Amino acid sequence: MLNGKVVLITGGTGSFGKKCTETILKQAKPKKLIIFSRDELKQYEMAQTFSDRQYPCMRYFLGDVRDKERLNRAFSGVDIVIHAAALKQVPAAEYNPFEAVKTNILGAQNIINVASDQGVKKVIALSTDKAANPINLYGATKLCSDKLFIAGNAYVGRGDSVFSVVRYGNVIGSRGSVIPFFLEKRKTGMLPITDPRMTRFWITLEQGVNFVLESLEHMVGGELYVPKLPSMNLMDLAKAIAPECRTEIIGIRPGEKLHEVMIPKDDARRTIEYDHYYIIQPDFRFWGHRFNGNGGKPVAEDFEYNSGTNPRRLTVDEMRGIVNAK
Repeated sequence: MLNGKVVLITGGTGSFGKKCTETILKQAKPKKLIIFSRDELKQYEMAQTFSDRQYPCMRYFLGDVRDKERLNRAFSGVDIVIHAAALKQVPAAEYNPFEAVKTNILGAQNIINVASDQGVKKVIALSTDKAANPINLYGATKLCSDKLFIAGNAYVGRGDSVFSVVRYGNVIGSRGSVIPFFLEKRKTGMLPITDPRMTRFWITLEQGVNFVLESLEHMVGGELYVPKLPSMNLMDLAKAIAPECRTEIIGIRPGEKLHEVMIPKDDARRTIEYDHYYIIQPDFRFWGHRFNGNGGKPVAEDFEYNSGTNPRRLTVDEMRGIVNAK
């Protein structure tokens, strides 16, 4: 699908962007692959791995999703946008709320407007489990972003642009996640545990990238994709990473949940189940025909996709194998 296309990744120098770039260059031959981000050092470092000499399709474009004029220039001639740029550190967003709003909400609005104006064919935006029933500002801004992208399909009117969203759980080993934190704390002989009952959904970076690219291929616009993932208890995670360490309960931090939800009960009536993922359909009746006959089946009315009740669990040995393979 990406052969001969011009593809742009916002936040392209992040963990997801770098792995997505690697995957696209292995699997396809895009006409151009544009890395759009605001950090010149990270772009320079990424260009040492994916140079335009070795990969003539590569382009590096400095800019910020807050800057509509710069986006307008960057999106010229682009066919596909993968939107991964975000301010995602929960404590930082709580302390700097307007900055999170500018990037995660106003940035989303800019992307929708510019993509529509420039005739971008497909835009797929990355979301987070924290956007479902959010209790922190980061989750609230991403929920708002999700709503904007879904409604963007109506906003473009007769235009050719379509917008979809992918939502998944914690990425194993990504920057800011608990696994690198535990690996560092292992050196001290003690792991701090917020709550022994806590559970989370887990996905590897490779799985996340592949799911986004598969969703990009199949998207028709307006849907929110949720992969079927395993969950794991925080105490089991500690055993997988540092079984020799003692643990100390420190309490749940502000903005954290005991269990994460990726599909709330209120969305069950609009959720369709497939073999490996779910789709939350848009709440607009005039888009219903887009999802007819595509092989999905409705979930139960009281369905909730919750890491605490999820029957699919990662074992200690499975997680240890994943972490050791990194």
